Amino acid sequence: MESRRIVILTGAGISKESGLDTFRDPDGLWARVRIEDVATPEAFARDPDRVHAFYNHRRAGLLSEDVQPNAAHAALARLEAEWPGEVLLVTQNIDDLHERAGSKNLIHMHGELLKARCLVCGAASPWREDMTGDSLCPACGVEGALRVNVVWFGEMPFEMDRIYEALAACDLFISIGTSGNVYPAAGFVAEARASGRAHTVELNLEPSEGSSLFAERHHGPAGVEVPAYVDKILKNGW
Repeated sequence: MESRRIVILTGAGISKESGLDTFRDPDGLWARVRIEDVATPEAFARDPDRVHAFYNHRRAGLLSEDVQPNAAHAALARLEAEWPGEVLLVTQNIDDLHERAGSKNLIHMHGELLKARCLVCGAASPWREDMTGDSLCPACGVEGALRVNVVWFGEMPFEMDRIYEALAACDLFISIGTSGNVYPAAGFVAEARASGRAHTVELNLEPSEGSSLFAERHHGPAGVEVPAYVDKILKNGW
């Protein structure tokens, strides 16, 4: 059991209990803001001030004292710390709640809200204040070349080769708080199953669109289901 490898995918549902908006719920972010206006390269080229303002607002919300890691974030950090094999956490979330909870082996496939990327030198730098068209790149000093370091619609998620290699080699794949309708992440369960070895588990508030693809399913709040499942793994495996 010591060598068994675990890959965990998390989505917006795990951060909702920390006070952050989801995207595709009826009252989610994309019900209030048009994707085409704030989350595409074309939107940024057309109206960078509006895109900056959108992400400045989200950044301020994430840095609010009211937004803190919840029990699900803490449980996944505990699993990584105590499991004798490898645990890779792949998150679709652009917040830093997993890091704050203590997770270390982590891939932000959709980027990070608290980083700025320079369109001139390509550097990704920590960024916690508002970003404007006058902001200077911390790496190269160029003015007006920064964008938020998140993956917009039409762009390729980060570190996909590493993610697919981990899915092909894992023994357990857990999907937490995802809608199951956003690719490529929605296809991860099929990638994990392709080896014929991985056990697949969904922990979600309600069944996702791909729920039937999982061998095991538990539905309820992430703050309840995730700690309970982590306890089970650490005591008895799966």
